[in-house]
Amino acid sequence: METIELTVEQMEHRVRKIKEKLGDLLYIPAHHYQKDEVVPFADDVGDSLQLAQLAARNQTAEYIVFCGVHFMAETADILTLPHQKVILPSLEAGCSMADMANIKQTEKAWTHLTELFGDTILPLTYVNSTASIKAFVGSHGGSTLTSSNAKKVVAWAFTQKERILFLPDQHLGRNTSYDLGIPLDEMAVWDPIFDRLEYDGDIEKIKIILWKGHCGVHQNFTVENIKHIRKDPDMKIIVHPECSFEVVQASDDNGSTNKIITTIEHAPSGSKWAIGTESNLVNRLKKNHPDKQIVSLNPFPCNCSTMNRIQLKDLLYALEKLEEGEVINQITVDKEIADNAILSLERMLNIK
Repeated sequence: METIELTVEQMEHRVRKIKEKLGDLLYIPAHHYQKDEVVPFADDVGDSLQLAQLAARNQTAEYIVFCGVHFMAETADILTLPHQKVILPSLEAGCSMADMANIKQTEKAWTHLTELFGDTILPLTYVNSTASIKAFVGSHGGSTLTSSNAKKVVAWAFTQKERILFLPDQHLGRNTSYDLGIPLDEMAVWDPIFDRLEYDGDIEKIKIILWKGHCGVHQNFTVENIKHIRKDPDMKIIVHPECSFEVVQASDDNGSTNKIITTIEHAPSGSKWAIGTESNLVNRLKKNHPDKQIVSLNPFPCNCSTMNRIQLKDLLYALEKLEEGEVINQITVDKEIADNAILSLERMLNIK
């Protein structure tokens, strides 16, 4: 029987049976933003780097079926052993933010910027970036960062160089830098489409060069959304730092996915929360905490469309192929790229 013809119950049964059959040879990590139809079959649920690190620690599994997006599977392949195979259930599961900085654009930008500023710039990249960008950053002395440790990594970077090129999310870069005391008038934006620096004033004042990229989900949350929520004075607002500067400043709190989760977990019963992040996670938090009133900051669904490309049928198909001895949708990273990308990841992990 073809997977497409199965009922949901039949597909769920097949996934459980194959998991049981493959046992320790199979490891399934799933990102917080994955659909509820996939998450119950995950061995671990977490953020992108956390899952890649868990995959790296699992040296028993021969197959890592990563329910996330392409850059997450790349990071897992970089960190795992050579014999382990990383599989992405749907090759359509990409990341629009990561795609906003490709290696040709970055190398071209670096040439322009070093002509302007000389050897005064250190590149940093959010883990939400391609392996090639991580490798570029690693080969130029820089580090990756997460939304959890961004402040620590940016502070470290300023001990290394006078300026920072922050890839690929301008909002996380701006919000993090501002929290560290860097004023907005010392931040510029690099536009990779027009190959130009967006800044008014003396460029010698620039401390942060923000790549003109963004998360399509978190850009959907607006100050107007906040004004609407504020009609209820008891409603607290927490957002992800990938939201715009104006939204973060108007909220009660901001932080990584893990911070949002733990904040809701530790909030008192009866408290009210509007959350500015991906809808699958907000809905899961709402279901898991019925004693609290939880709503999305934006009343319209804010789903990560590429993350949602992985459906139950995709997971089942990948597992059925493994059961037949065939590996599909394997994600591999060239050794030279992987070696330089590891440098950027290891620098982040070594920053105290």
